[in-house]
Amino acid sequence: MTREQKRNLVKGLLFTAPWILGLSIFTMIPALMSLYYSFCDYSVLNPPVFIGAKNFTSLSTDAVFWKSLNNTLIYAVVALPLGTVMGIALALLLNQQIIARPLFRTIFFLPSLVPLVALAILWQWIFNGEFGVLNHALSWFGIDGPNWLTDTTWAKPALVITGLWGVGNSVVIYLAGLQDVPRDFYEAARVDGANWWQQTRHITIPMISPVIYFNVIMGTIGVLQIFAVPYVMTGGGPARATLFYTMYLFDQAFRYLNMGYACAMAWVLFVIVAGLTLFAHRMSKGHVYYGGA
Repeated sequence: MTREQKRNLVKGLLFTAPWILGLSIFTMIPALMSLYYSFCDYSVLNPPVFIGAKNFTSLSTDAVFWKSLNNTLIYAVVALPLGTVMGIALALLLNQQIIARPLFRTIFFLPSLVPLVALAILWQWIFNGEFGVLNHALSWFGIDGPNWLTDTTWAKPALVITGLWGVGNSVVIYLAGLQDVPRDFYEAARVDGANWWQQTRHITIPMISPVIYFNVIMGTIGVLQIFAVPYVMTGGGPARATLFYTMYLFDQAFRYLNMGYACAMAWVLFVIVAGLTLFAHRMSKGHVYYGGA
């Protein structure tokens, strides 16, 4: 290595030092400590005591753990595909040449800027079984709406609907991807007699597949970590129908002070997310188009 190369290396390390220190202090060190605590009996108030894999073996027999994991997976299986389809559909509509298009884009994006606690309180009133706006609207059509948030059958669907209200964030990303689709492709397809659906299926979707892939990965991580909205709206009820994984993790860590047990849950969730991400990556091969690749 020449003197000039060494000088450049030192300069590069100095410029990246704040980021490296921040990553180490606020991410890497806490992550490694949580991995160690996951093998300990640790209540925060007392020093950790190493107990091996007991926390992980206890998870396998914890009925509430499996209930929270089941609730989370059911929510993810429903909310993620619906959110993806709605996001793409809205982006396609907002990409059309219509009057006041910037205004409509702003309207659909604004809900994603609402703080989660405020959003939860808003929808808690909308889903109110007695005074809620939604049930009042359903009564116009002769439908007697359920007690959404206190009914074990309708509590999770209500949270899915709440989540769909904030798809504006992904819509903006899809819109950015749509701008990169060459217009020539559509013109050639129209010359060949392709209709709107054929153009969308064979041109639009393949061309924005990297954007879809990115949003699906981020959405997967997001739905598996859902916490604030159900915590405020339902608190895990009724009958633990909306007790999601991170809510149970939070209770173990900060309500029962079982920090070691909570750390074990966190690492199980990390493995699940990593496994699903790897699965999505493998499934994307041959289905995601990268221009020039």
